[in-house]
Amino acid sequence: MRFPKPLEPGDRIAVTSPSQGASGAAAERVAFCVDWLRDRGYDVVVGECMDGSGITSAPAEARAAELTAMLCDPQVRCVVPPWGGETAIDLVDLLDWDALAEAEPTWLVGYSDLSTILLPITTRLGWATVHGDNLADTPYRTPAGLRHWLDLVSGAGPHVQRDSGLVADWWRFEEDPRATEWREVGPGGWRLHGAESLTATGRLVGGCIETMVNLAGTPYGDVAAFGRQHAADGLIVYVEACEDGAATICRNLHGLRLAGWFEHATAILVGRTKAPDHPGMTQEEAVVDALGRLGVPLVLDMEIGHVPPHLPLVNGALATVVVDGDTHQVTQDLR
Repeated sequence: MRFPKPLEPGDRIAVTSPSQGASGAAAERVAFCVDWLRDRGYDVVVGECMDGSGITSAPAEARAAELTAMLCDPQVRCVVPPWGGETAIDLVDLLDWDALAEAEPTWLVGYSDLSTILLPITTRLGWATVHGDNLADTPYRTPAGLRHWLDLVSGAGPHVQRDSGLVADWWRFEEDPRATEWREVGPGGWRLHGAESLTATGRLVGGCIETMVNLAGTPYGDVAAFGRQHAADGLIVYVEACEDGAATICRNLHGLRLAGWFEHATAILVGRTKAPDHPGMTQEEAVVDALGRLGVPLVLDMEIGHVPPHLPLVNGALATVVVDGDTHQVTQDLR
């Protein structure tokens, strides 16, 4: 694994939209978030691919070129998008993989549709990437037990995070484009399936189910090969559903299973979701149907998806997950 240098105030953070851009109240939110980072001492530059009038911010070739240039620029230490979107898969094969392979690793941060890019950056290049808040979420205060993604990329760790016990929601940009406090919904907590207790270690890899499934079986989503490469460490695979119904999620997870994604898994982490159930199957039943047969412990209802707050995970980090009685904890070492 290759870990980018620790990020420090004064370093340059680049903003681009590899998927969907920003307009209206969303653009106002992005501007606030850029200022928020600048107020904390970071040198923030905003790219050209930011238009929010269509499904993507620019043609695929332009988005791929801008992202490649930012990741290869030695002055840029971190790249973060405003949020995800729908079709980042259209630029994956347009990135200049040869140039990226020659470059020093740069932090790439995001989630949702950005999983489509984070995953191959890690599995093909061996770069650590961060499944964490997008730019629009970055100013929200981190609840007790969790750590901000800026903390994780600032040093090698060990970075310890614990079950926050919180279920939250965003404020709509039209309501408050400058929000920094989550809207609390209620309590929540991690749950274990397939074991009475768990202590598991492995390299982290994963992301959003609906976007990653399209990479399985391609050179850009060969998690089976990544698992073989790191078999001595084991894998901790994490998955989270955005909005697809339970039957679709079930099919997708079976597809990932058949593609060998969990062959070296010591545990599977599953994100909390608001995605709809099927009349004959809940989201949890979908996960258990597809993954329960593996005999690998499942940690359910974690803060790693489309229900905030967010527990950032570093793809490629060596992690230890403990779920035992009142101890619900994940530790990440960036080495």
